Amino acid sequence: MSSVTDNISFTCSRCGTVYEAQVYRLIDAASKPELRQKVTDGSLFLRECPSCGQRELIGGPVVYKDEHLLVCLSDRPLAVEGLDGLKGRLVGDVGSLIEKVKIFDSGLDDVPMELCKFVTRQEIGKDVNLKFLRLEGADHDIIFTYPESGAMQMLSVGFNVYEDCRGIVSRNPSMSAEGFARVDREWVEQFIR
Repeated sequence: MSSVTDNISFTCSRCGTVYEAQVYRLIDAASKPELRQKVTDGSLFLRECPSCGQRELIGGPVVYKDEHLLVCLSDRPLAVEGLDGLKGRLVGDVGSLIEKVKIFDSGLDDVPMELCKFVTRQEIGKDVNLKFLRLEGADHDIIFTYPESGAMQMLSVGFNVYEDCRGIVSRNPSMSAEGFARVDREWVEQFIR
């Protein structure tokens, strides 16, 4: 499998210039590892107007594939067969695709991570949209970001919270996400109610 791109016409939201930009439809980071960095830093999903420099986000549909993971950004439910050992995930926005890649690249799993985010929201007493950013320090603290009052906030959570959540998931087989699944806040909350 190799990466697939299209040239798409866009209209700049600032100046109205019509221009073409390259858009990835299939990102094969297994055969082109340099694309993984462009995915995780978000640069692969940006386009820039040649007239005024306005930068805007490119949406889906797009499929990301590496050695362990297949993530599809789509607004429609999909059925995929033959994942051949890959974790299959469906996401609805670019930020969620980036987060999935970061989670799995860190050697973590998104199922206990979503439970970890739920526990963290309960602990801080805020209904915020937490996103995994990275592991940090010798103790592998989990760094989450979330928007609040027009700015991005960072929150550090001990790795023990993730480990506890991983233990809960391992003791509850109904929480496994087999096949091609949308593992997100709503998904994990169905097990909490």
